[in-house]
Amino acid sequence: MKTTQAQQDKTRRTLIQCAVDAITAHGFDNTTMKQIARAAKIGDATIYKYFPTKEKLVLGYFDQLIFDAIDATLQTPGLADYGLQEKLQRLTDAVLELMLPDREFVAQARTLLGRAPLAMLGQQMAGKQAMTHLVLTFLQAAEESAEMPTCSFKSGLAALYNDYLFGVLAYWLNDDSDEFADTTQFIDLSLGLLVLTLRSGVVNQALQLGGFVLRSQMARLMVRGSGVLDLLRLAKQAAQASQGHNERVHSAHEPKPAPKRKTAKAPVRRKAAP
Repeated sequence: MKTTQAQQDKTRRTLIQCAVDAITAHGFDNTTMKQIARAAKIGDATIYKYFPTKEKLVLGYFDQLIFDAIDATLQTPGLADYGLQEKLQRLTDAVLELMLPDREFVAQARTLLGRAPLAMLGQQMAGKQAMTHLVLTFLQAAEESAEMPTCSFKSGLAALYNDYLFGVLAYWLNDDSDEFADTTQFIDLSLGLLVLTLRSGVVNQALQLGGFVLRSQMARLMVRGSGVLDLLRLAKQAAQASQGHNERVHSAHEPKPAPKRKTAKAPVRRKAAP
């Protein structure tokens, strides 16, 4: 009997959840594909039709979670009225909210994948393309509403968000502050800095700098206690000051309106005395 796509999707989700539970309880090395298949109540051979290896199961978890986060973001009431920073923050929050119940598993997965957050979004993952497309639509909407000037690097910036997201993940996994308050600050400051930079129009420099920092300094910067929050605060203050300076300069060079000419008042005629 041929299974429907809906049945396959349900089985896939069940396998992923059983893998998360087993790996969280016993560790990656001590969990077998057979154990996962039996927990999911499917045949030992059937699991390999969905995931040929345990590593693929781990990647499948992140792929599924990204699509779920995208759906949750798009269902946010009033999303179309959000600004760019609010949209990106909602998307980032959706990912972390979905990961929260599985935080221990996510930590193990990050260790498994060579302690490299970027590896979790390999080229083979459909979620990466979907995430990039969504962020690109956010950037396009910001352009159309004049929230930011025209940008010819939107595709590159949208793709860079994937790197940023897993930098946030690395920071979050090391965050032991109450209710992950430091992670909340990190997201707010970093996205605020990004939006300020986009509004300033120096997108090319921002893309080059952002790519360098995220790809070559990710592991060092994203560790809680590394001073990254202070660095972001200073950078945001500098960006705000620069934006204010540019606005004042632009205003100073605008032609001043000609002074209004005063019109002479008509003389008041006094009534002749009777």
